[in-house]
Amino acid sequence: MTDSPIRVLLVDDHAMLRAGFRTILETQADITVVGEAATGADAVAQASALLPDVITMDVQMPDMDGIEATRRIVADPRVSSAIAIVTTFDRDDYLYTALDAGASGFLLKNAAAEDLIAAVRALAAGDGMLAPEVTRRVMARFASERAGTDTGGRGTASAPAPAAASVPVATVLAEPLTDREAEVLTLLADARSNAEIAAALFIGEATVKTHVSRILQKLGARDRVQAVVLAHRLGLA
Repeated sequence: MTDSPIRVLLVDDHAMLRAGFRTILETQADITVVGEAATGADAVAQASALLPDVITMDVQMPDMDGIEATRRIVADPRVSSAIAIVTTFDRDDYLYTALDAGASGFLLKNAAAEDLIAAVRALAAGDGMLAPEVTRRVMARFASERAGTDTGGRGTASAPAPAAASVPVATVLAEPLTDREAEVLTLLADARSNAEIAAALFIGEATVKTHVSRILQKLGARDRVQAVVLAHRLGLA
């Protein structure tokens, strides 16, 4: 967390929902809403212009959906915003395609106000945000893909699925993970917090943070969520 307020861009085609999110977030001294967008195309433009720290992104919008908007924002080298998909629909196809597009979090619109605030802070800190039950669904999906089976999730059968081929570490990492980093990554993939990882490995939380930072660097991931997705794609966790 920096001394400057977390800059947030709200993206949703419903003005009342944006107003509600703004009201919730701006009760916090460390968060400021710098812009709003009602369409995916507008979100892409405003992300480039405003360079927010965090974007809350609806999925179903006119002219460009939130998944495609996320994909385009993440592809812009000038923009380093962390994106949380916020949707009414608890659907696995949205979840997997959002993560594949580069989203760092997934939140339902019926979540409590404190959950929205916590998600914004987590994304701004580079932690990503998936509820433990959502993380378990992601991990189950990767496991089933490796086994050549279908989890029968809530999403549509035709939804794009993240690649799950096991790739030798040496072919994808400039510098291999150390044994300790591999242990930390495995616990990250189990949705463990820094405190839980520290307790499991009998090390300090500051040491865990150092290992996580190194893991992100080696994987080329922007946050913990992306690190877990990449690790499972590459067969590292």
